[in-house]
Amino acid sequence: MSLVVPVEPPASPWVFPDPMEAADDLVAIGADLEPSTILAAYRAGLFPMPLDEAPGMAWWSPVRRGVLPLDGLRVTRSLRRSARRFTVTTDQAFDEVVAACADPARRGAWIDDDILTAYRRLHQLGWAHSVEVWRERVLVGGLYGVAVGGLFAGESMFHRERDASKVSLMALVELLQDGYERLLDVQWATDHLVSLGAVEVDRQEYLAALRRALALPLPRPWGGGPAH
Repeated sequence: MSLVVPVEPPASPWVFPDPMEAADDLVAIGADLEPSTILAAYRAGLFPMPLDEAPGMAWWSPVRRGVLPLDGLRVTRSLRRSARRFTVTTDQAFDEVVAACADPARRGAWIDDDILTAYRRLHQLGWAHSVEVWRERVLVGGLYGVAVGGLFAGESMFHRERDASKVSLMALVELLQDGYERLLDVQWATDHLVSLGAVEVDRQEYLAALRRALALPLPRPWGGGPAH
């Protein structure tokens, strides 16, 4: 895994509303998907996701935010056995992972061409990252997201074999457990994520944790310094 130092793009012309003033999960509609805009959104506690019934990109900050405590991931014995069947890499097949997550045949698919293009650009700049799970050189699972300081904002994951996406999450958690109090954001705590250890925190608590996380260096493999 090679060391990549992220490139900070020129500042975004857009200013996002304070998420604490939003009545529900939806904070804003509009802006663009330039790298600087997406990074500004994450730093403000927001993330982009299309909204079918409205034109333009929607920007969200859930009132009840899903996070996965790094010491709270539930790893069963059967999952540890499954993990031995796979090989795990990072940032070796980013485009393939995002394309698999965007498969329109998946239930609840929401990743459109604009999102695909935007996150590929973030990856090229060193901000977006993937974890890949392989079986005999075939990509069978993975996840992708964005790392900013001590924040990892998980966007989506997929599997083509049982437990493959869970193994990618195990690998991500191990990477983030480097001595710093990092924040693993999973957006909404779905039943599946809760079964893996995700919890809900209120928006104010999330934003306070985000401020602390943003002050941390990136994980060393993604351009940060050594852990203390």
